Amino acid sequence: MKTKVRANWSHAVLVCRKCSKKLAKKDLGFGPDDKRLAVALKRELGAGKGRKARVGIVEVPCLGICPKGGVVVIDSRRPQEWRIVAAGADVADEAVLLR
Repeated sequence: MKTKVRANWSHAVLVCRKCSKKLAKKDLGFGPDDKRLAVALKRELGAGKGRKARVGIVEVPCLGICPKGGVVVIDSRRPQEWRIVAAGADVADEAVLLR
């Protein structure tokens, strides 16, 4: 059995699933079709799928911040800085910060 698996990720981006789903249900999502933030970021970054992607975008359970009208995002390169992305924010601007 393998004990290690290689991935092409340069870094990982953690997105709060609970916040993202809540906004998407209220039609306050991201991108032109009001999608969840993780889906919109994957499309904008052209990240690809799974471990062969350039950047890993992972939806995680509630992070405990629960901002009103926003989604909590953690970039693994700067784990001390948690970002709050406002509902309806331009995904292209957020993607630039996460490249």
